Amino acid sequence: MSHPLLNREVTKRLSQVKLPGRILFLTEDPELIRKQLAGWDLPWDTANSANNPKLRDDISTDEITPAHYCFYFDETLGEIPYLGLKCGSEMPIGRGDVKRGGFVAAVSGKRRGKGSSREQSPYAELCAGIKLVIAENIERIYKQNCQNLGVLTSTDFSLIAKIRGGEEIPLAQFTLGEDEITRQVIEYGGLFPFNVARLQGKVSLPPITTPKRPMTVAEKIFAKHMMNGPEQVGVDAVKPGDTGFARTDLRFSHEYVTPMSAIFYEQYVGKDVPVNDSKTVLFFRDHLTFLDEVISEEKKKIGLLDLAGQLKLKQESFAKAQGIKLHGELKDRKGSEGICHSIIAESYALPGQLNVGSDSHTPHVGAVGCVAFGIGTTDVFNSWITKDVRVKVPESVKIVIRGKRHPNVTAKDLILKILSLDYVRSGQALAKVMEYAGEAVEALGVDERATMTNMAAEIGGFTGIVAPDQKVVDFLGERRGMARADAERLIVGLASDPDANYAHVIELDAKEIHPMVATPGDPGNGKYIRDLHTPVPVEIAYGGTCTAGKNEDMDMYAAVLKDALAQGKRVAESVQFYIQFGSQETREYCVRKGYLEIFKNAGARVIEPSCGACINAGPGVSTRPEQVVISAQNRNFPGRSGPGQMYLASPLTVAASAVAGHIVEYEPQTEMAAVR
Repeated sequence: MSHPLLNREVTKRLSQVKLPGRILFLTEDPELIRKQLAGWDLPWDTANSANNPKLRDDISTDEITPAHYCFYFDETLGEIPYLGLKCGSEMPIGRGDVKRGGFVAAVSGKRRGKGSSREQSPYAELCAGIKLVIAENIERIYKQNCQNLGVLTSTDFSLIAKIRGGEEIPLAQFTLGEDEITRQVIEYGGLFPFNVARLQGKVSLPPITTPKRPMTVAEKIFAKHMMNGPEQVGVDAVKPGDTGFARTDLRFSHEYVTPMSAIFYEQYVGKDVPVNDSKTVLFFRDHLTFLDEVISEEKKKIGLLDLAGQLKLKQESFAKAQGIKLHGELKDRKGSEGICHSIIAESYALPGQLNVGSDSHTPHVGAVGCVAFGIGTTDVFNSWITKDVRVKVPESVKIVIRGKRHPNVTAKDLILKILSLDYVRSGQALAKVMEYAGEAVEALGVDERATMTNMAAEIGGFTGIVAPDQKVVDFLGERRGMARADAERLIVGLASDPDANYAHVIELDAKEIHPMVATPGDPGNGKYIRDLHTPVPVEIAYGGTCTAGKNEDMDMYAAVLKDALAQGKRVAESVQFYIQFGSQETREYCVRKGYLEIFKNAGARVIEPSCGACINAGPGVSTRPEQVVISAQNRNFPGRSGPGQMYLASPLTVAASAVAGHIVEYEPQTEMAAVR
């Protein structure tokens, strides 16, 4: 094999780590954070945690690096960390505060780094001087991004005293309990130097020797894709904890991540070195198409809109140089070809595949029966070199929803219910495969199943999957024109064995689940609409994004608005209702079904495809803290879609609330065959 990296020098880190610097405790009390930024070191009792102030839980990557600042893809990010961190009603950290403070470690509570897969978050921390993150538990993608960049992570709070005492800490303390590959990634100081050592034959990859055993559907797909030597792909069986590299079928990224990955690739590999198998790499321009309509004048003045334009240009030039397919902007009107997850599901993903993407919602396509998961910037550019990704086979959780759901209950209500469960909220589902099953799930179409697999990201799961069945065969025939016999062959054997092992089984009764909302702040804040004590007026209703911009979602918006028109009603005058397609294919579907006329007559504004409001980059974002939004998107973390109060809900609830002017359950007036 001839490769420019074969002659590159690579060495391991020192066996002892010394972390000279201060520790930043991310507390719920904003005043304590301000005092630390001003130079005061917060006392910390490692022996008795009850004596310590409460740390912030559920810190999302949106809070570490708010979306608009991810337009930077260089060391400028070091001025950004925690700009969106909300403590009570305050955001106590300003631009450059962390870097000026001389902090070497940051400490927080449960579920550190939840949400987006953006590697800008740990990269911003690293560039600000943070070398170690300590938390009670840490989300999978964020933790892997830290490891890939060389940022140390730990759940051991006793390290606080050692750092403050100036002690050297054995590197082995940070690799304790990790699999052999992760240990070596940490020892080499990141994924890229590890992969260089791997290409040079300097690292040891543990063979997978698991004997044949009952497996879940996800485990079967992993087994088929795990590398077994330098070129051979596939092993007899895997079990949770097996580690190795998995050969990918598809690798994709969007304009938020491609430029940073491209710069890393050109810097560390070479501008003239072709990526590995470019025909299985896809790029998307789907996140920032409508940014100019909502970005503030203040952000324009500091050049953020121009920076966003540079992201687009860098992706385009790299795609052209490498011969990579780019699903880009429309030529004849504003908008994009579609959101990456929507297009991958409609046009590319196949049952039994293993796909990776630069977005935490990559599990979306688990609805067609493949294993798909999000990766960060460093994983993306390394996959361009090797065509594989580092994998530790995860445990699976089986979520069985039995019975028949109520006509006004959708997949979104089911997943909001799951997100509200203690098992999920406590972090016990982190990094596990969510396998959805049961009569209520089997009754869902592929689009609706995608809502549930998509939001495995909000659970903090590794991925979500539904074993492929005749609904998937129908989907491939209708959307791809695939011959039925060919589709049938793809799903053979793709079911969990009856005696497969699960880390946990959750059983729910569909008839006990009613329309839900997630109250502002977190998708896990689920409650039944009927349990809201007072009416909640809304100013903005938003239906769209990858989660809710699919064909079946459009069926639901149309069903509600058609009912409203039949009763002489329209969208309430106090509400702006936006409906945004996930792809051009979905737009054409709406044209064929006559939905555009229904949407227009009812007073909804239709928007071409883009991620848009979901990432504070398109119509539908809030502009004032007191503004109430009801949205069918997947996340309502503080500041993610503007400063307002966002409730998450199903397409039915969003449309019904837009008509009523306040949050309500949808009560069907006509038969909803398309929804059931």
